[in-house]
Amino acid sequence: MQVIKKAYQIGLLAIISFFGSLSTLSLLKPTPAFSTTQVLAQTPDPRKAEADRLFQQANQQQLANQMEAAIQSLQKALTLYREINDRQGEGSTLLSLGSAYFSLGNYAKALEYNQQRLDLMQKISDRQGEASALGMLSNIYSILGNKAKTLEYQLQSLAITRTLGDRKQEGFALQSLGGTYTVLGDAAKAIDAYQQNLAIAQEFQDPLQTDLALSGLSMAYVNQGNYTKALEYAQQRLALIRKSSARQQEGNALLALSNIYQALGDATKAMEYRQQSLELDQKMDNSFGESTNLFIQANSYESQGNYAKSIQLYQQSLELVRKMGNSVQEGYILNALGRSLFLSGNLAQAKETLLSAIQIEESQRRGLDDSNQVSFFDNQVKSYDTLQQVLVAQNQPEAALEISERSRARAFVELLAKRLSGNSATPPTIAPLTIKQLKKIAQDQKATLVEYSLIGRNLELFTWVVKPTGEVGFHRTNLIEFLGTSSIEDLVTSSRQSIGARGRGLAVVAKVDGASQPQGTSQTQQLQQLHKLLIEPIAELLPKDPSAHVIFVPQGALFLVPFAALQDTSGQYLIEKHTILTSPAIQVLDLTHQQRQRIPGSATQKLVVGNPTMPMIGTPPQQLPSLPGAEKEALEIAKLLDTKALIGNQATKTAILAQLPLAGVIHLATHGLLDDFKGLGVPGAIALAPSGADNGLLRADEILNLKLSAELVVLSACDTGQGKITGDGVIGLSRSLISAGVPSVMVSLWSIPDAPTAFLMSEFYRNWQHHPDKGQALRLAILATMKQNPNPVNWAAFTLIGESD
Repeated sequence: MQVIKKAYQIGLLAIISFFGSLSTLSLLKPTPAFSTTQVLAQTPDPRKAEADRLFQQANQQQLANQMEAAIQSLQKALTLYREINDRQGEGSTLLSLGSAYFSLGNYAKALEYNQQRLDLMQKISDRQGEASALGMLSNIYSILGNKAKTLEYQLQSLAITRTLGDRKQEGFALQSLGGTYTVLGDAAKAIDAYQQNLAIAQEFQDPLQTDLALSGLSMAYVNQGNYTKALEYAQQRLALIRKSSARQQEGNALLALSNIYQALGDATKAMEYRQQSLELDQKMDNSFGESTNLFIQANSYESQGNYAKSIQLYQQSLELVRKMGNSVQEGYILNALGRSLFLSGNLAQAKETLLSAIQIEESQRRGLDDSNQVSFFDNQVKSYDTLQQVLVAQNQPEAALEISERSRARAFVELLAKRLSGNSATPPTIAPLTIKQLKKIAQDQKATLVEYSLIGRNLELFTWVVKPTGEVGFHRTNLIEFLGTSSIEDLVTSSRQSIGARGRGLAVVAKVDGASQPQGTSQTQQLQQLHKLLIEPIAELLPKDPSAHVIFVPQGALFLVPFAALQDTSGQYLIEKHTILTSPAIQVLDLTHQQRQRIPGSATQKLVVGNPTMPMIGTPPQQLPSLPGAEKEALEIAKLLDTKALIGNQATKTAILAQLPLAGVIHLATHGLLDDFKGLGVPGAIALAPSGADNGLLRADEILNLKLSAELVVLSACDTGQGKITGDGVIGLSRSLISAGVPSVMVSLWSIPDAPTAFLMSEFYRNWQHHPDKGQALRLAILATMKQNPNPVNWAAFTLIGESD
């Protein structure tokens, strides 16, 4: 229990920062952009008068927290404003609709209406309205955890306000930007933005903006570890509030001071200010402030092990936010309450509470696009982690597996299901799988499924083994005892480095007796330690037949594990015992199986690409190095597949894009890149030859939108199995290809030497021609390569994702 407690001691300063951002957003509720009485006097059109009345009615309904009624009024008003081409009324209504849906936690609709407002402002060249719309969108992306979009829109909004010379709006934009830099951990940039914000606020003698700037500066200095400066600005803030009429912010200022004193180790002063804050919020009927205060006090008691008190205070906080209708805070508090109930030993109530938290969180993700679902889920993963712990403590490991599956690759699963349904307008509802369905997938795949769940990052490792017979095995490992002061990321990184796998172009190896050997670190020791953690506890549950499939479902840093190279105490590699595949989730296997069934038999064309004329990348632009080994590989494989390889200037992006949808097998031997070239949250690109209008880079986000019919894509390039590791799996090239319709994708986990790769690939295709099982063909190719090139860096990088048949 002490181990569990350690992982969940949340920093009080981080919590107040989270609720502080919600508090700031609550200040941004839209107000009418025009006077309805003036408009009524000027406009005889009855539709205009009715639209204005509905808009005013909606504002009153929003103030009364009647959001559903307000939305109905606003929808009617929006229709009328559009009928009479009233752009001002349309823009104000879109803003109010976005705000109403945000209050309900419907972020998909909030984004939709605020995006419509941005499009409208740009269409009518209303630059001030455009800056405002960008600011509102950035606030929503901030809540969704989409840091890239948040920063992008804030910088755009700031640039427009500066172009317009609107100093006051510039101050608002700088204040938001400071908050984002704080979240990103860039304290220096945060402080710079808040200092500029403070100067503008003081110039206009704006007490609210001055308060927010001082609050932001204090938080930024806390993140920098400069508590003296943090205290200085927090005290300035409190003094300013007490001189002004904005007393409602006083409770928040007192709470911030209490947390700084807590960080400084002065528990007496921390409790004194916290109590003052609570009493003031109660006196002023500030439900938001009171709820936040109760939450933070509850968290403090939880960290001390006083669970009875923490549960009581969490419940009080929860009651207040439910009265306010704040679903964002409700989900967050339910998660914390469920954790406290679990730590107190009240497992039944913890389970129900955490399920309620998950239901709220899943409803908030509904309707969001792929990238926003991924980023938002990463903010909500704790509920699933704690619920798995609760179910394991109740001796229900199979139910815990259901929650583990429910917590991974959800956006990916929905994306795949949407593509398979062929109905983009009405995407199918994908229910989480039951244990019966999970067992059925293992049976259909004729494979042993091994799913890993990292609980609390470095707290525990849960491992499930689902056999084709329906038998389910379970093992739990205390990672703190196993790793000591190290982390799972450290172990995976050191294991990769021990074999010379150091990322694109960074493999550090030395030639010893004709074989590549790592310099320094003990390779055997590292690989055996990973084997001891991941394989040894479940070894007896794995199949004895080497041709039987074992499909690993990793999580987090485990996506980078070279499973084929893991070594037991006798020195035998895992690939020598088993045929290995991987998948981001068990449910994804079910969907790739459906994809395989739909592959048309007419797609018989083979597309083989090797060593294109390389594009320029970077600043200043530099041409990627040529890959003569990849060219030889492509020519050899083209012979095996009875086709012609595209090399050099023939392998243009334009030519490849034209052939991709027609090919049944695709082999790309070129450079793979990990960068997110468009800032879209989908990193990765394949280097092809430039042709006129393009730069030669086939990006992962472009692949995502293709419709492919290939049964197999082989990315014989560096790092193609890597990408952005999220709660939804690895976001990158492999995910994009599977989403585009490919059931089987072969990728690499590091920079790979030319000669062994060419040999391995040729062996793979020769084996595949005689054995229709891709997994077995890859295993035999690896074993053959191993004989000639013993070091795992030469053969363990490639992994097959998805279907083997």
